[in-house]
Amino acid sequence: MAKRSKQEKLDLVARRVRAFQDFPKKGIFFRDICPVLKDPEALTATIDLFEEHVKQTCPDVDLIVGVDARGFLFGPLLSQRLGIGFVLVRKKGKLPGPTVSVSYSLEYGEAEAEVQEDAVSPGQKVVLIDDLLATGGTLLAAYELMKKQQAVVLGCLVLIELKALNGSRKLKNCNVFSLLQY
Repeated sequence: MAKRSKQEKLDLVARRVRAFQDFPKKGIFFRDICPVLKDPEALTATIDLFEEHVKQTCPDVDLIVGVDARGFLFGPLLSQRLGIGFVLVRKKGKLPGPTVSVSYSLEYGEAEAEVQEDAVSPGQKVVLIDDLLATGGTLLAAYELMKKQQAVVLGCLVLIELKALNGSRKLKNCNVFSLLQY
């Protein structure tokens, strides 16, 4: 792949995101990232853009923390590039061993997110990553979980931010970086 500018990389990624009307239910306009994952150049461009942002804004980050489940797609690739560890934040009941959890609200009820008790040490500097920021509930839960573990949250990374849903308002104490905004 020829060397691409930041804008060329963003354009490539944006061209790969598909939209589906009325999925998973009527009235929802779904942004599908599967074509980004399928295209090695688009996936590389995505990780390049995240890596560049983290190196510029969070050079002393210790861990990338991926949010269940699509944060698991980008997080390990980014952490490998940065030469740092990767930690999972999962839905309750999905991690073995002692865990720490937080409850959070969804549009349709309550949920819990958890991390293994020994995954993050007090004072470690972390960056959260997920595919999408919509209403902000899941990322906020991950943020609160990291604070509960006494980690320092340096920022949040997402591929797509749905601006009309105002999820970044819930994360006002965290710098949110999104590659694409709709």
